[in-house]
Amino acid sequence: MMEVFGVIGYPVGHSLSPVMHNAAFRETGYNGIYVPFGVRPENFESAVEGLVALGIKGVNVTIPYKEKITEFFRQEREVVEIGAANTVDLRKGICYNTDVDGILRALRNSNVDARDTNVLVVGAGGAAKACVYALRESNRVSITNRTEERGREVAKKFGIEFVRSENLSAMKFDLVVNATPLGMKGFPEKLPVPVEVLKSKPIVFDMIYNPPETPLIKKAASYGCRTVSGVDMLVHQGAKAFEIFTGRKAPVDVMKKAVISELKKLI
Repeated sequence: MMEVFGVIGYPVGHSLSPVMHNAAFRETGYNGIYVPFGVRPENFESAVEGLVALGIKGVNVTIPYKEKITEFFRQEREVVEIGAANTVDLRKGICYNTDVDGILRALRNSNVDARDTNVLVVGAGGAAKACVYALRESNRVSITNRTEERGREVAKKFGIEFVRSENLSAMKFDLVVNATPLGMKGFPEKLPVPVEVLKSKPIVFDMIYNPPETPLIKKAASYGCRTVSGVDMLVHQGAKAFEIFTGRKAPVDVMKKAVISELKKLI
């Protein structure tokens, strides 16, 4: 019997996870299919119960449910420490955070040595928490967020500095990471930081992959900044999830090729 996996979020129309995972299933000969589950917030709890009742084998979790999903399943150690998950093995009832692996591998693939750097993380949701967790031990990490109260909560949780948005223009960073949906297909095409932040030429990592050239990436490139696309993060967090779901080694190159091919169709 074919096993069903998917991605749950709202909206999910932008997600390329189905393209990526279905390519991996074909490549490895795994009898599985991966589908999008777009669920409105008021239906989230019943949807999670429905996934379990229907025998769905596993799901990835995207905006805005990476934190909420942790209330329903046992949490792997990193999830406990981060407070957010993006992968659930529904057979075992365990949630994981593969974003950490995706972040570190995306930076490594772009030859970015993120150790001992001054980092700004923009956002305070699940992706931002994973980024702070991944980078905080060997760096000086600060966080900023449009909603100050939420940003300060995350800063307090991880013992890092919160920076108000109006103070960013006067500061310099070595690495700026966008962990908000600003610039994503279907969301406002706004810069998540003032342009002044880019003038000192930090490395700019946008976690967004659709579109591949976000407003932030375009503006950063125009100032001569090195940029890191969200495509590698998507692929490597997905590869880790695939291995959790199937117990098989992920065909990373095939998954990345599928994502890039689909993105070209959308340009």
